Amino acid sequence: MDPSDEALVARMAEGDSTALASLYGRHAPKLLGLLLRMLGGKAEAEDLLHDVFLEAWRHAADYAPQRGSVRAWLTTRTRSRALDKIKSAGRRRIVPTEHAADASVPSPAYEDHRRLQETLLEMPENQREVLLLAYFEDLSASEIAVRLGIPLGTVKSRTRAALTTLRDILGEDATGAGER
Repeated sequence: MDPSDEALVARMAEGDSTALASLYGRHAPKLLGLLLRMLGGKAEAEDLLHDVFLEAWRHAADYAPQRGSVRAWLTTRTRSRALDKIKSAGRRRIVPTEHAADASVPSPAYEDHRRLQETLLEMPENQREVLLLAYFEDLSASEIAVRLGIPLGTVKSRTRAALTTLRDILGEDATGAGER
């Protein structure tokens, strides 16, 4: 049986990145649909979705089940961030009038996220850990070394191995951003 959303958030609060990947897989499609309806632009919606899950990762310990479901927690964060974006940019809500994309159909970007998620779950834990610390917590290699209590060279070796794994599984252009 799959763990509940609440159990996943509790594991996220303890630093379990696989819990974040599972929560993302469950809720990202609907939240992306909401963002597409609110913002109109696909790239903008996907960027904001990433920010919402990053925020959920960082604030997982703040989640209180008695205040609402995880789905409501994520939806509230998503809606709030989208409204902030609309207000800060002085934008008006874009309401598609015809030929609107069906938000229930996974987008190619969602499929890429799903493939990445599966790849991360296949990686050895020590490789996945350094990538997620670098990506989700924006830590440098030396900061990761301190956080994990391992030598800097080990962090760099694990990062290189993880990026090689990503490149092998997802293709050459998957790691175009370079190593951290």
